[in-house]
Amino acid sequence: MPRGFHLLIAAQFASALADNALLIVTIALLHVQGYPAWWAPLLKFAFTLAYVGLAPVVGPVADAMPKARLMAWMNALKVVGLVMLVGVLDPLAGPVPPVLAFAVVGLAAAAYAPAKYGLVTELVAPEQLVRANAWIEVSVVLAALLGTVLGGLLVSSVVVTSPAATALASGLAGLAMGSAGPFAASLVALLALYGLAAGLNLGIPDSGARYPREAVHPAALVRHFRAANRVLWRDRGGGRLSLAVTTLFWGVGATLQFAVLLWAQAVLDLSLDQAAYLQAAVAVGVIAGAAFAGRHIALREARRVLPLGILLGALVPLVASTGSLPLAAVLLAVTGAVGGVLVVPLNALLQHRGHTLLTAGRSIAVQGFNENLSVLVMLATYAGLLALGLPIVPLMWVFGLAIGSAMAMLWWRELRVGTSSGGAVPAERT
Repeated sequence: MPRGFHLLIAAQFASALADNALLIVTIALLHVQGYPAWWAPLLKFAFTLAYVGLAPVVGPVADAMPKARLMAWMNALKVVGLVMLVGVLDPLAGPVPPVLAFAVVGLAAAAYAPAKYGLVTELVAPEQLVRANAWIEVSVVLAALLGTVLGGLLVSSVVVTSPAATALASGLAGLAMGSAGPFAASLVALLALYGLAAGLNLGIPDSGARYPREAVHPAALVRHFRAANRVLWRDRGGGRLSLAVTTLFWGVGATLQFAVLLWAQAVLDLSLDQAAYLQAAVAVGVIAGAAFAGRHIALREARRVLPLGILLGALVPLVASTGSLPLAAVLLAVTGAVGGVLVVPLNALLQHRGHTLLTAGRSIAVQGFNENLSVLVMLATYAGLLALGLPIVPLMWVFGLAIGSAMAMLWWRELRVGTSSGGAVPAERT
C-alpha cells in the first residue's frame, strides 16, 4: 500500500471509535438530563439524516481541498458537537438538545465520508482497491465493536465513580460543564480521541489530486448532484449494479441490527445486554469475510460475488427459525461473513467507476446518499411493520425473502445484460 494509506486507516479508526462511543455516552446523558427513552433512537436518525440531506454539498466540498485536511477539520467540528452537549458554547443558555448536538457530529461525519473514501481512490491504484476496501471495512467494524465497548466503559460505575473522574467532574463544573454530570471525564476522553484522529489526518501526505472548481450556488449544487446520481445509476460498466447492491446491503445491515436484538429477546429469551453480544458474532463474520475478499477477489471479479446476495437473504429466515443460542451465533457469524465477501468487492467496483465517471468526492457523496436513504427507508418500514403488530419471526422471514428476491433479480439482470467484467467502460467526466 502507498505511503499515507495506513495513517488514513488509523485516523478513520480513531474517529469512528469516538463516534460509536459518543453515541453510548450521549444516550446516558439523555437519561441524566431527564429526557424520555424515545429520544435515544432519534440520535441515530439525526446522525444519518445529515448524510442524505447534505449529499449534494459534501462531494464538491471534499473535492475542493486536500481531503486529509478536510478530515482534520471535520474532527474539529465533531468536537464542537461534543461540547454543545454540555453547554460550553453558551453557558448562560445551558446545553442544547442532545439530538441537535449529535446532528452536528453527523454533519461532520457526512463530510468526512466522501473525503475518506475519495482519498482511498486517490492514493491507491485500481488493482489494490479491493484490498484497500477490506482494510476500511475491517476498521469500520472494529471501531463499531470497540467503540460500543468503550462507550459502555465510559458510562460504567468503574469510570464514573473513580476518584480521578469525580475530581475532574468537579473541576470542570466551573467551566460550564456541570450539565455533563458524572460523564464530564468521559467527554474529555472522547475529546482527546477526536484530537488524535485530527492529528493523524494532518500527517497524511497530500495525494496531489485536484479537480475543477464547482459552482457554489445551492441550485447548481443540487443540479450537479442529480446529474452525478443519474450517471452512476445509468452506468452499465458496473456503477449501477454495485450501487444497487451496496444500497440494499447497508439498509439491510442497519435494519437487521435492530431486528436481531428484538428477536433474541423474544425467541431466545435473552436480556438486552445479552442480545447485544450477538452483534459481535455478526461483526466477527464481517471482518473474516472482508479479509477473505481483500486477499482473494480481484476488482475484475467483483460481479462474481452476486449470488452471495441471494444467500444473504436466505440466511435471515434461517436465523429467525432457530431456537438455539449457539446455532444462532454461528448462523449470524456466517451471515456477517457472506455480507463481508459481498460488499467489499462491489464497494471497490463502485469507487472505481465513480472515480472514472465523476470525481472521488462526488461519487462517494452519491453513494452515501443512496445507502443512507436506504437505511432511513428500511428502518421506517421495519418500525411501521412492528407498529402494525407483525411478530418478529414472520417479519424477519418477509424481510429476508424480499432481500433475497431483490438480489436474485439483480443477478438475473446482470446475466441477461451480459456486461463485461471489470467495469472498464470509458466515459467522460460530468
